[in-house]
Amino acid sequence: MAFYLFFLCGLLGGLLGGMGMGGGTALIPLLTLLCGVDQAAAQGVNLLSFLPMAAIALAVHEKHGLLEKRGIGLLVFPALLFSAAGALAAGLLPGAVLRRGYGLFLCVLSFFQFNVALKKGHKKEKNFS
Repeated sequence: MAFYLFFLCGLLGGLLGGMGMGGGTALIPLLTLLCGVDQAAAQGVNLLSFLPMAAIALAVHEKHGLLEKRGIGLLVFPALLFSAAGALAAGLLPGAVLRRGYGLFLCVLSFFQFNVALKKGHKKEKNFS
């Protein structure tokens, strides 16, 4: 039964990641809440699963001409630097701190996404008036 639960979590995380919505947003809570995986291990699994998803998504976007290459160098170096720093910090922090921090991150992300959706909804309403 555990195999099917892990498979379903991977499927949902991969589907969301492939659609560009951030599979880890679903994968980490699914692994910790449904499968009982430690927070640090769930974040590590998310990072490992992200690599092939990102490579495939990058190839697909490049194939369709959707990749903006201008300024990419200014993004790659800081992203690599802070990813390494975050991974090192996650390895040093206790699981409870990681869980609370990730929960806070999801709450803040939800708040911003909700505000963006509201603004888009108001713009559509104004255009129809």
